[in-house]
Parts: sequence; C-alpha cells; structure tokens
Amino acid sequence: MKKLAILTMILIIFMTGCSSDFQPQLTRVDVQKLTKDGNKDGEERIIASKDELQTLEQAFQKIKWSPKTKPEMTRKEDVLAVFFIQEEKNMPESLYEYRVWFEGETATIISRMENEGYGRLTDKTEVHDLESALLPGE
Repeated sequence: MKKLAILTMILIIFMTGCSSDFQPQLTRVDVQKLTKDGNKDGEERIIASKDELQTLEQAFQKIKWSPKTKPEMTRKEDVLAVFFIQEEKNMPESLYEYRVWFEGETATIISRMENEGYGRLTDKTEVHDLESALLPGE
C-alpha cells in the first residue's frame, strides 16, 4: 500500500511538471523606419509598453495571410519590424521579422514564416492603428 501511495505521488508530480499553460507572449517589437531607397531613417525604436504591444497584436490578428506567396514589390518597405515572442516559459524569445508597406488605407506585410508569407490589412481603423504604433508622429 505504501509503494502504491509513493508511486501515485511520483506520477502526480511528474504530470504536473510536464503540463504547461503558458501562452506565447509578445514581449517587444524593434521598429526601423526606412527611406525610399531602403536605408535606415533615424534611430531604431523599441516598443515595449503593453498597450502598444496589444494594439500591434490586434492589428496582426486581422491580417489576411497568403502562405507560400512570394510577392515582388515595386518599392522598398516603409518599416522593418522585429517581433520578440516568448513561446516557452524560461526560454529565449523567438524573433520574427516583418516588412511593412503603407499604401493609403491598406497595409502590406511580408513575413519570412512559411505559414504567413504575404499579408494584407484592409480594415481602415486597424491600418491606422498599426501605422500609429509603428510610425508615431508620421
């Protein structure tokens, strides 16, 4: 009986240690504004406030992605954004690079991840929020 109790306790400890309720979390975004010829325009900006990160997450959730698409753009991107996402607790963040073009009331986003690829954001409010977060004062 004592062995059964010890075995049960070990099993419970093992199962609790293996379960993880951790959700991936956006911790920071590094933003670099670029000139029309692709050169850096000013200092790189770091976004770390929870409100701004939440605004970016909401905008990115509305993007319509076309995976495995390799678009050719006629001009260089307006913004280069690197998202730092902590995917596992106590592990280093993963970095995801996005190139962003603003075209009036739409935004085009290109990701290096295969499951995203080429994306468009057409919701006028979300485009405005995304542009305000990435390029404040523009």
